[in-house]
Amino acid sequence: MGVLFVLPAALYLICFQLVPVLYGLVLSFTRYSPLSRSGPQPVGVANYTRLLSSPEFGQALLVTGRYVLIVLPFTVVIALGLAMLARRPFRGVGLFRSALYVPHIVSLTTVSMVWLWIYSQHGLVNQILAVLGLSEQSWLLEESSALNAASVMRIWKALGANMVLLLAGLQSIPTVLYEAAVDGAGRWAVFRHVTLPGLRPMLTYVVAMDIVFLAQGFAEIFVLTKGGPLGSTTTVNYLIYTEAFQYNRFGSASAMAFVLFAFIVAFSFLAIRGVSGRRS
Repeated sequence: MGVLFVLPAALYLICFQLVPVLYGLVLSFTRYSPLSRSGPQPVGVANYTRLLSSPEFGQALLVTGRYVLIVLPFTVVIALGLAMLARRPFRGVGLFRSALYVPHIVSLTTVSMVWLWIYSQHGLVNQILAVLGLSEQSWLLEESSALNAASVMRIWKALGANMVLLLAGLQSIPTVLYEAAVDGAGRWAVFRHVTLPGLRPMLTYVVAMDIVFLAQGFAEIFVLTKGGPLGSTTTVNYLIYTEAFQYNRFGSASAMAFVLFAFIVAFSFLAIRGVSGRRS
């Protein structure tokens, strides 16, 4: 009976997730265009060796790594601060938590469209600069600012979900530990020796999931910058999109996808090791 209940979900996962992934792995060893009538042509590891010498793919990997490293620390640290604030009982705390979580339930494409206006020539940011007597900036058209501008939007988008998860982690820490640490322990000591160790499992989960989602950044890049200017915001996922759906090179795009998968696994392993490696 248990197998029968699990069977629909298992069939869905196999048909719509596992099979496409395996087919993508097969395609990564072929040269294939959907416009060709000949079907996939085996090329061995040629797609992977070509990526190793591709400056465009190397640049996309660097941009993806920078994007993760810019967004991740801020989303975790700020969300932890907001979670500690939301844990305190005060008037309107429910409204405060709800307001922080609202950006998470809005689609990433919709949020990106709003921030596209905010960063526009006559958008909110430049209006504030004009009030302050400062010159307007082309935030999404300059190599030095485009990736940072996209990162700020992504930080704002991710704060609500991280805050909720970290708040749940904080509330799961036994209050008896705080009561035992009150005598002779300062706030920093309590945070370091009670809060952080108790929060480590949830913190590890938040860091791992953020890396997975950030390394696959696409919608915000597509809406805000289209990978420009001069490839300064072209992430690997956006490069996969252009390779597959603009140039119709599905074999090469599949190889990029599996290299990105290896990149995410390695990045996540190092980050999780750093967060959960130490034991108090």
